[in-house]
Amino acid sequence: MTETDRRPAAAGRVTLTDVAALAGVSVGTASKALSGNGRMRPETRERVLAAARRLDFQPNEAARILLAGRTWTVGLVTTDGIGRFSTPVLLGAEDALGAGKISVLLCDTRGDAIRERHYVRTLLARRVDGIIVTGRRTDPRDPLQGLHGVPTVYALAPSTDPADMSVTSDDEGGARLAVDHLIASGRRRIAHVTGPAHHAAASRRAHLAETQLAEAGLELSGGRVHFGDWSEAWGRRAAHAVLRTAPGTDAFFCGNDQIARGVTDTLRESGRAVPEDIAVIGYDNWDTMALAARPPLTTIDMNLTEIGRIAALRLLDAIDGHPSQGAQTVPCKLIIREST
Repeated sequence: MTETDRRPAAAGRVTLTDVAALAGVSVGTASKALSGNGRMRPETRERVLAAARRLDFQPNEAARILLAGRTWTVGLVTTDGIGRFSTPVLLGAEDALGAGKISVLLCDTRGDAIRERHYVRTLLARRVDGIIVTGRRTDPRDPLQGLHGVPTVYALAPSTDPADMSVTSDDEGGARLAVDHLIASGRRRIAHVTGPAHHAAASRRAHLAETQLAEAGLELSGGRVHFGDWSEAWGRRAAHAVLRTAPGTDAFFCGNDQIARGVTDTLRESGRAVPEDIAVIGYDNWDTMALAARPPLTTIDMNLTEIGRIAALRLLDAIDGHPSQGAQTVPCKLIIREST
């Protein structure tokens, strides 16, 4: 090692130039050695790493981006303005990304295609390492356009392109948990009240509920699914309709917790005890609704935080050059409370 190699770095912040000088290589070679990129002799790479350790080299943020080719930021694009579904997904994603010190930039498109395109351009301009796309519905959605190769994973709402990676909730498995629980608790005249028939979540859960009941030798109380909207008001109206046409109903499987809360309100006002006379189960495990209902609701948890965590892990794989394709389904959980 020459005298030049042995000299300490100049006073002040150690730079990449200092590391290169101590290792006796060019700045470009030092950069490639520290980032793990490029081909070079192992002894050359080790000499650069040893020089960096000796000088306690800590690259600043701009240098780190240049070295690694990454900005350590990820965009999360959502259509869920109130955060009911996107917030748990975001928390799960941050749990997975946090260990790598990656920041998440939240972009709410409010379901507007123009706003979505604007946010995609903004995220690309900020050179994000990847994008997670989520929303408030489980319906398949068109993939983002103009990504220019930026790794992207779809969470909850799958992409219509099978070449994309999507992480979704097991709607059918969730409905099966709900119906099985009601049957196991001795209910035989089960009504199903849910959201709009054109929503994938409503149609899939309704189909599974009918199939599951048929396998048990049962049919829906009232003879049909009650499609409506995702609101307490609809739950109240539907409960009145069911009690008029099928007064012997002994359970309600509701498409979400808002509907279920509306149903329990109507049952209580009609003098029906829950769960002694009629059991009620919701869907989503939205604490604001499920815990405030009287009584608190048994419900299906979609495992949104786990969806976000797995989506982030798949995104990290893609960023590291190992992308996945297709759909990964995350199981739901049955949360038992007083309503059943």
